Amino acid sequence: MTARSARGAVATALVLALVTSAGACSRSDGGGAAAVGGRKDSVVVGIAHEPETLSPLLGYGKDGNSKIFDGLLTRDAQMKLQPALATALPRVSADRLTYTFTLRRGVKFSDGEPFGAKDVVFTYRTILDKGTNNPSKTELDAVERVEARGEGEVVFTLKYPYAPFAERTVLPIAPEHIAARQNVNSGDFSTRPVGTGPYLLSTWSKGEKLGFTANPHYWRGEPAVRKFTMAVIKDDDVRATRLRSGELDGAVLPPNLASGFRGHGRVTYAAKSFDYRTVTLPTHNKVTGDIAVRKALDVAVDRQAMVDSILEGAGKPAYGPVPTDSPWFTPGTERTRDLDAAKRILDAAGWQPGKDGVRERDGLRASFPLWYPSGDELRQDHALAYASDAKKVGIEIRTEAGAWEAIEPRMRTDAVLAGGGSPADPDFDQYQLLTTTTSSNASSRRTPGTPSSLISTISTS
Repeated sequence: MTARSARGAVATALVLALVTSAGACSRSDGGGAAAVGGRKDSVVVGIAHEPETLSPLLGYGKDGNSKIFDGLLTRDAQMKLQPALATALPRVSADRLTYTFTLRRGVKFSDGEPFGAKDVVFTYRTILDKGTNNPSKTELDAVERVEARGEGEVVFTLKYPYAPFAERTVLPIAPEHIAARQNVNSGDFSTRPVGTGPYLLSTWSKGEKLGFTANPHYWRGEPAVRKFTMAVIKDDDVRATRLRSGELDGAVLPPNLASGFRGHGRVTYAAKSFDYRTVTLPTHNKVTGDIAVRKALDVAVDRQAMVDSILEGAGKPAYGPVPTDSPWFTPGTERTRDLDAAKRILDAAGWQPGKDGVRERDGLRASFPLWYPSGDELRQDHALAYASDAKKVGIEIRTEAGAWEAIEPRMRTDAVLAGGGSPADPDFDQYQLLTTTTSSNASSRRTPGTPSSLISTISTS
């Protein structure tokens, strides 16, 4: 598992508490945060995780959630595909190998240059180039070639039929006239992006905030919110405090904190997602790599209790990377909590209780650390609950908090409270998660046969 996938897409899966004045915004002839009829045209939202890059060529906005760029397609509130830079959904050949997109005319990048087929071809070809450091390029593995047909059409030819391919065309389109002149991996396009989207990046103070201004020439019309700031605040409690004090207009918060903002002049929105939380159990650790320990933990964990207490019911138990309400979930693979069964599994494998209750085998204690990112209250609570359940069957888990920079080097041998998920077809998430050959750094990934212990999803209905 890469650090990127371990961090997960939490912003889309948690609850967003938003001040009502920021929830319905209108244009203002004044500047800054001037109010018009009780509404504001400037909004500040607190987020937990800062993007590593703003270049779509390196993976930014690959799921269609960028405000700087547009993709050929986009998703509506129900996650259904809709046209964006394309005028319609693609025309698909009878053999399912050719996808043809007709492009929208009159669209311009924020620097005034016209958007065209050459930009689409450049974007996809660059991502697929073996020299491009895009960790998600395997999601386009089915693409054999992409070609322009004049300035108004782009044709994708696949190596094999791949049903969810259209889902991948939500990824943002980069301007060839700028990005092609730079080193794709080190050029300043990753910090000075130019796109066709509703907003332009105005400032980026690393570790503090990203500032955006409305694109007055946006092809769908200038956004009502003229200034938009994403304040990077890693600690959940601090984001909640700053929202309560009025420093923020909105904040992404875990369910237990967001619930305190219902009423009081604020509106709370719940976002449905296929996000999940999981404990990695690396095989390079003698304890977590033992199949009996892994099986015992799988049935010792009380997933439903975590959903009820930690998520306040805003989620569902998870038994794998695919949520139980997904059409791709296999019914019958659910596991019931059974502490007695967990103890029997450990007994049969020779793990016997020691004097302090922690099991041992051949002088090795059934003990290991479980790391979670500092300030992430949701993962902290999951880690503590997981450790508590493990203790009941004689396994000692020591919870540790740290920055991702401290966690990443330990992922090969230490357990991590990780996250993942895909807003579309789960294959995009699981293919990279479970297939070693997709990684350039196999030591940082889970290999086949080293499953995580899924504890609970945080998708809400």
